[in-house]
Order: sequence, then C-alpha cells, then structure tokens
Amino acid sequence: MSRVRPDPELPRGVALAWGVATHPQRGPKRELSIERIVDAAIEIADAEGLSAVSMSRVAASLGFTTMSLYRYVTSKDDLILLMQEGAGDVSVPDDAVERTWREGVTAWVLAIREAYRAHPWIVDIPISGAPITPKNLTIVDWFLREVRSLPLSDGEKMSALLLLTSYARATSAQERDLAAAAAAARDAGDVTGENFLEALIELVTPERFPYLSPVMASGGYIAGPEAADDEADEDFSFGLERILDGIEYHVGRLESGERVTAAGPKPAPALLLPRDKAVREAAKARREAEKALREAQKREREAIKHALEREKHEREQIERREREQLERNT
Repeated sequence: MSRVRPDPELPRGVALAWGVATHPQRGPKRELSIERIVDAAIEIADAEGLSAVSMSRVAASLGFTTMSLYRYVTSKDDLILLMQEGAGDVSVPDDAVERTWREGVTAWVLAIREAYRAHPWIVDIPISGAPITPKNLTIVDWFLREVRSLPLSDGEKMSALLLLTSYARATSAQERDLAAAAAAARDAGDVTGENFLEALIELVTPERFPYLSPVMASGGYIAGPEAADDEADEDFSFGLERILDGIEYHVGRLESGERVTAAGPKPAPALLLPRDKAVREAAKARREAEKALREAQKREREAIKHALEREKHEREQIERREREQLERNT
C-alpha cells in the first residue's frame, strides 16, 4: 500500500498550477474541474477585461453556484494566478535550431508580446514576485537557454530578462490602451482624428516649440490610423534592437577583459596585464583613443550648445522685428 504524499509547502494557487495540490471535495453532480474554471475566467477576461472576472461571474457562466467554485479554487487571487499561468502558454522552439543569441532572444520577446496581445488583461495583473509557476518558469528557462553562451553572471542574465520582460509588458500595455482610445474616438464619430490633429498643429508653433513643430508638421509625431499598427511594430522593434545593442556592448566589454561596474568600465589593473609588448602598445592605443573620444565628445557638446544659442538669438531677432513691424502698423 503506497503512502500518501503530503502537499509541498506552496501557496494553494501555486500548488494547483503545479498539479500537486490535494484534490477538492467532490462537487455537484455535474462535477467541475480546475481547467474548466480557468478557461471560463480567461474567456471573460479576453472579452471584457480583468475587472469583469469574479468568482460569481465565472460560476454563473458555467451554470454553478459560487460555492461550487470555492471547492476547487479557494480565492479570486488563486484564480487570477491560474489564469495568468493558463494564458502564458508559449511554444518553445527546438533547441536544435541554430541561431545567434540575438535571434533567440528576439524570438523569445516576440513570443511574450504575442501572449500579451492574445490576452491584453495580463498586463493588469500586479507583479508580486519572481515567477514560480511551471509555464512561467518554462519561459525563464527558455531565455536562459538563449543567453547560455554569453559571459554574463547569473544575476546579469536575470537582470537582462527583467529588462526585456518589462519592455514587452510596458509596450503591450501602451498598445492596448492606444487601441482602446482609438476605438472610443471612432465611436464618438472621429474616425481619422484629423480634426484635433489640424488644431494641434496650429497651436504647436515654431516660436514656442522650435524642435517639435517641424516633426508635428511632417506627420512624424502622431501616426495616422492606417499606419498605427505598422508604426507600433516599428517602434517596438527599434526599442528592442537598442536594448539588445546595449547587452551586446556590455558583453563585448566583458570579453575584452574590462572590469565593468555600475560606475562604468574600468581597465584591468596594469599588474594583471601580460608583460607583452603588443599588449602594452594596444593598451596605450586604447588610452589614447579614449582620450580622443572624450575630447571629441566635449567638442560636440560645445558645438551643440553654441548652435542652440545661435538659434535662440535668431528667434529673438525675428520676434523683435515682428513686434516692431506690428507696432508700426498699429
């Protein structure tokens, strides 16, 4: 006779997600299941948002009483955790597929973004800690697989994961909210948004907004409805590529032997450098290049400062002449 294995010391919802929780008491004649309850809750959230989900609403959609649900899921918090787990089902690609770490991480981020797009309410669930449910941990494991060849510490890999998931989450929430705002505008009769755009362009004058005004006039500030989806994808890709550029730059510094700290890169101490003429010459060349770069950056900052001062002076001259002309006319 086999011994009954006690439940692990996990919160009830997490134990349910892992399938190691004790079975509920037998419910009504037409028995429910955790899967049916979670699927019903996700369906409601997909249609009406997370705020529409309640134990009573889910029970009613299944044709049962609220108390029937509590025999399976003991709280709404547990239900939401299980909903997040159920909606986070991503397809992990075969490890045999050869690709660079950037290609692998890009595929990983896009898979997360697609999950957010399929279930926009996920971004409304507060973050309460590190992932501890199986599907979410599968996503973490997939990411670590894609960056396994990089010379990053475990902490740096997890920091990169947090950065990328935060980016996907934030941009997905923004995309969802903008789509809702566009739908509300259409319902109000403003299908294209041309009316307010034209008015806004009139208000954003070169005198008050010298740098924003030309962008606004060229149509680069707000995309038209027909281009909104394409621009959202382009904006997302641009941001993602810059994040990956940053990680790649950091990796390059690590591979070159630099000591990287929060304050910036530090060259390895001279005593640690091999007593090799080529290495010494390369180190000297690097120091000279770094000095030249700092000087060039200083010159660039000064040039920008002077250019801005000239533009300000020219605007003031134009405004002065316009005031004088106005006074003469009056």
